[in-house]
Amino acid sequence: MKWVDSLHESRVHQRRTRVLAEAASGMLPLGLRVLDVGCGDGLFAQKLLGLRPDLAIEGVEVLPRPGCRIPVVAFDGHRLPYPDSAFGACMLIDVLHHTLIPSVLLREAARVGSGTVLIKDHLREGFAAGPCLRFMDEVGNRRHGVALPFNHLDAGQWRQLLAECRLRTVRTDPLGSLYPFPGNVVFGRRLNFMSLLEAQPAG
Repeated sequence: MKWVDSLHESRVHQRRTRVLAEAASGMLPLGLRVLDVGCGDGLFAQKLLGLRPDLAIEGVEVLPRPGCRIPVVAFDGHRLPYPDSAFGACMLIDVLHHTLIPSVLLREAARVGSGTVLIKDHLREGFAAGPCLRFMDEVGNRRHGVALPFNHLDAGQWRQLLAECRLRTVRTDPLGSLYPFPGNVVFGRRLNFMSLLEAQPAG
């Protein structure tokens, strides 16, 4: 599998993070302090800062990686070690499907991020979507020791999750060109999205 890892790093990871950073740069409000939850190697945050120098980004990670490109602290994967509204927003970039109960971490992100959460995740819709998403997870994360419960949600489950966490969608990008050809034909097709979420007022 080493050749697969090498191909993923050279052809997919760099392009993917660039496309995601471009999408995120058009969604986040100006001048925020942002927490990148599950920041990985920090490459996404670094590329986003290149496009949006008005932002300040810090990271938290269950397994902090040596040489992370942004300041990062360890956390338990459930409770974010910050007080309410410590940040102007939180980002969860391909993180929620690695949790068994996504509502726990999503509520924490809304609490710490002043009710503003940017998520990038997957939509389990269409032919062979489940196996395809599991393969993507294996290639992108297994070598880093990331938990892989393959908790990919369909459209109805996403609606239920957001309602449960009292979050509404402000804007969504379907990320139609996330992967280089021909990968986008197989791995792009409605399987990815990025959404800016906002807490709904109580009552």
